[in-house]
Amino acid sequence: MTATEAPANHTTTVRSTVISAPASAILPYLTDFTTWVDWSPWEKSGTKREYQGPQGEVGAFYGWDGDRKTGAGHMTVAKIAPTAVTIDLDFTRPFTTSSKVHFGLFETDGATKVVWTMYSPKNVMSRIMGLFMNFDKMIGGDFETGLAKLKALVEKG
Repeated sequence: MTATEAPANHTTTVRSTVISAPASAILPYLTDFTTWVDWSPWEKSGTKREYQGPQGEVGAFYGWDGDRKTGAGHMTVAKIAPTAVTIDLDFTRPFTTSSKVHFGLFETDGATKVVWTMYSPKNVMSRIMGLFMNFDKMIGGDFETGLAKLKALVEKG
């Protein structure tokens, strides 16, 4: 899924970084939810976590219940390709919503550009909250933090 394939009536948040590693070295950090505790910007101590299914494969599941910022919900790996991962993201708290998350991996000159995209539905709640918050700035900043942590983790090896 790319920005041009974004579902109608959705907002799109996109951030990227370049990691000095091949896509094959980055992919396991995206498809195995047990590794997200090392780089995700939302992972905090005290969060209750549940993993199901074979991690690193389509169908891998991660459920969480955290604080006010982290909320509660679950993710499922929907698609894996050598240069892309798509994840179904469902929040149950602080509000109910379903989004698509896509990681694109673009190799060039011994490095990989990682593009993290989230497609979130425009609904009544998001429109009201959008009057008071800038979602791209808020979520985008979290994406930037997560990508920096992912870069450091992968490059450290």
